[in-house]
Amino acid sequence: MKFIHTSDWHLGRSLCNHPLLDDQAHVLQQIADYAQQHQADALVIAGDVYDRAVPPAGAVRLLNDFLNRMHGLNIPVVIIPGNHDSADRLGFAATPLNASGVHIIADYEQMLQPVMVKTQMGPLYFHGIPYTDPIQVRVFAQEPIDSYEQAHRYLIERIARNKPAQGVHVLISHCFLAGSQESESERPLAVGGADQVPAALFEGFAYVALGHLHGPQAFRQGRIRYSGSPLKYSFSEEKHKKGVLLVDIDQDGVAAATPLPLYPRHEVRTIEGKLDDLVRAAQTDAHCDDYLLARLTDDHAILDPMGKLRAVYPNLLQMEKPQLYQDETGPLMSAARLRRDEFSLFSDFFEQVSGQPMTQAQSTAMQSVVDNVLKREA
Repeated sequence: MKFIHTSDWHLGRSLCNHPLLDDQAHVLQQIADYAQQHQADALVIAGDVYDRAVPPAGAVRLLNDFLNRMHGLNIPVVIIPGNHDSADRLGFAATPLNASGVHIIADYEQMLQPVMVKTQMGPLYFHGIPYTDPIQVRVFAQEPIDSYEQAHRYLIERIARNKPAQGVHVLISHCFLAGSQESESERPLAVGGADQVPAALFEGFAYVALGHLHGPQAFRQGRIRYSGSPLKYSFSEEKHKKGVLLVDIDQDGVAAATPLPLYPRHEVRTIEGKLDDLVRAAQTDAHCDDYLLARLTDDHAILDPMGKLRAVYPNLLQMEKPQLYQDETGPLMSAARLRRDEFSLFSDFFEQVSGQPMTQAQSTAMQSVVDNVLKREA
């Protein structure tokens, strides 16, 4: 029995205000192809299907197209909401959708009814925990639950009471597992580590399919895994290897997960160097249309560096100039250093615009202006 494990699609998301719907459609096509190619018994989406509680129309159409293809392939899809989703909106019409093979586990009552998928080796049960916080579980349980750990412990115990004796059991959750690695693009569930859930809670399942963290990670001999997001959603993720997991469970209930790579339309990467060097490098860069962060190492002011770079790197999304304002004595500049930098900025600007340096008289006048302005602001 085998299934595809994926999560954190964040449909409708942007990268530095650049819309990613076309990029998302590109990788969803690959996910559907993998499901068909490997004749998957099911496909699991472990939360954060959308990027916002009220997703844009294009994101809804994209999910609809994907689910239509899965229906045509007769591959069941099991979905739980994540912290970016609205459980009520994502779970709309969940009951009638079950008949078409789309199983959305959006509330606790649905959680207590596992999704059973028939396979050649017997029944495969999916138990989904919709994203939750301790307050919601406290209301549902009518018990004093104050932490994410307590909330998960209670819900898993409730699931265990309803587990059929036969078959293979898979748990799906959207949470922050203790000891896992974050990136900058995940929204914190709580502050100070209060959102962490220990791996020890997830015993009694052949496999645990997790969502929330965007980097693929494995725990407990690979029995507990994050699939990671299908795309890089921040420059902090540029070293991630994005993909989905093909999970194969043998007749003894032992799970093995094989990463299946996803190939984006545009890579997310950082280029670094002096402006002139980067512009020249673009002439031989076969992937100059990637989504780029440019880190300039020039130590002087430059006129319109973003425009010059975008002329050769059309998808430049962000630029950093760490050397321009870095001070050798620390992050706070002295007044003398600040005066020198203000003067240098104008001096470089003047030379780039006029094509020649300032005269001595012009330099003296400009230095006087800078000094007067700084005195007023002091």
